[in-house]
Amino acid sequence: MIKNWENVKIYDLSQPISHLTPPWPTYEPLQIKFFKRLSPNGANGQLITTSNHVGTHLDGPMHFDTSGRDIASLELTKLVAPGVVVDLSDMAEDFGIYSPKDITDRVEVKKGDILIINTGYHKYGWDQPTADERRYMLRHPGPSHDFVQWVRDMEIKWIGVDCGSADHPMNTKIRDWEPREAEACDKYMQAKYGKTLNEMYPWPEEYQAMHIQLFCKPYEAIHAENLGGDIDKVLNKRLVIGCFPWKFVGGESSICRIVAFDQK
Repeated sequence: MIKNWENVKIYDLSQPISHLTPPWPTYEPLQIKFFKRLSPNGANGQLITTSNHVGTHLDGPMHFDTSGRDIASLELTKLVAPGVVVDLSDMAEDFGIYSPKDITDRVEVKKGDILIINTGYHKYGWDQPTADERRYMLRHPGPSHDFVQWVRDMEIKWIGVDCGSADHPMNTKIRDWEPREAEACDKYMQAKYGKTLNEMYPWPEEYQAMHIQLFCKPYEAIHAENLGGDIDKVLNKRLVIGCFPWKFVGGESSICRIVAFDQK
């Protein structure tokens, strides 16, 4: 129980959102317009059109499982709980791969935690002076083949990443959509691991494994993507972490805000 809020530091781990925020490739971007202004009715009002995958957002179980729960069905005890932010930016490189050991070498992860992964690629987010949309969406690091089973074993509530996807970008449809990036990644994999891209992430067996193999029951280890904000201020720390999406009936995913609470 928090007895003195003066001893609590609150960190916003969310990326700003606007019509400039790039959605995940092929998803519809946010569009906004005023439908009324102060004069003559005394109030401003706006309309937005957007997909659920723009800026900081939570992928819900229904996103990859048509029989999965919607966003409104997720318990607050799943969305807000103890967790840890791990800093992997020291090993970050284009198309890089991180493993469970890379996580546990840096922080203690407990069963049932929320896990936030700082790849360092939020520095390429649209709101940063070093913005690079292609690196952010197409070349960010991703998890190793054994990461899925580790997440299951640890009963992770949800994962947050500071980049375009919790899957490696070349283990998504981006591999087909961006053949030149896939070719560059294949060369990287062969040089670093002595294996081809398809040997590292075989399709269709492991296609988008972090989503397809984790979102279904009983795991529901869902993901929040495009984190940023104050993430560099809470690296390798244990905190209470909260994800606050809409109470979205029928929602497969939702734009959200992510906050970390640090009690001194």
